[in-house]
Amino acid sequence: MDANSIVANLGAQLLAGTVKVVDCSGTLGPDTPILQLPEDFAKNTPKVEIHKISEYDEDGPFFAWNWMVLGEHSGTHFDAPHHWVTGKDYQDGFTDTLDVQRLIAPVNVIDCSKESAENEDFLLTADLVKAWEAEHGEIGKGEWVVMRTDWDKRADDEAKFLNADETGPHSPGPTPDCIEYLLSKGIVGWGSQCIGTDAGQAGGMTPPFPAHNLLHRDNCFGLASLANLDQLPAKGAILIAAPLKIAHGTGSPIRALALVPQG
Repeated sequence: MDANSIVANLGAQLLAGTVKVVDCSGTLGPDTPILQLPEDFAKNTPKVEIHKISEYDEDGPFFAWNWMVLGEHSGTHFDAPHHWVTGKDYQDGFTDTLDVQRLIAPVNVIDCSKESAENEDFLLTADLVKAWEAEHGEIGKGEWVVMRTDWDKRADDEAKFLNADETGPHSPGPTPDCIEYLLSKGIVGWGSQCIGTDAGQAGGMTPPFPAHNLLHRDNCFGLASLANLDQLPAKGAILIAAPLKIAHGTGSPIRALALVPQG
């Protein structure tokens, strides 16, 4: 089948509903959980604000629109390489310079929901990824890998979503050897359902925050606060994760969408 036929067939399947579009994004608004850095840092991302300009009233009788306050890394969002010091030298590491061909790719969904429910600090290791591949098939070059934890079920309660105590935040994520192994496979990026791409206790790892440190070192991407991964198969779906084209952007809120064959 040639490329034209493949695209036409996909279009027909989308219209027929034999390929379902699954929304992998959370709602972006004033109640969206926002990461808060330790007090040692001077600044934090503000809460999302939505301000009305007009809504069929004296400020605009025929139209409704708003203006917003939000950070690049708010809600379901995309981390570009320039977000981390290890990726600072990539000229194509900004949201307005990256290769958009890489943003739409097959997605591998590693289900860690049971383990994460039993242990909020659960860590996905390279050996566990290899065991997953033995069951579901190898992870391919240029593909997305996402960790399903069902953490999105907490998103309506910021305290529960951030899950922090005096020892810091607690949430599941990858180990350094997990990320190194996935990068050896040539992945385009890694995604999480938690507030960031790393585990809550990742600051104590070597290197610290390995998802950020290693992904962006290799000019790869991160996705955070993903939703509805329980609606995706382990393999077989296509993930679309496109950031806004922000000038010199280090990241962007996204509407992540998955194309999932039905039946």
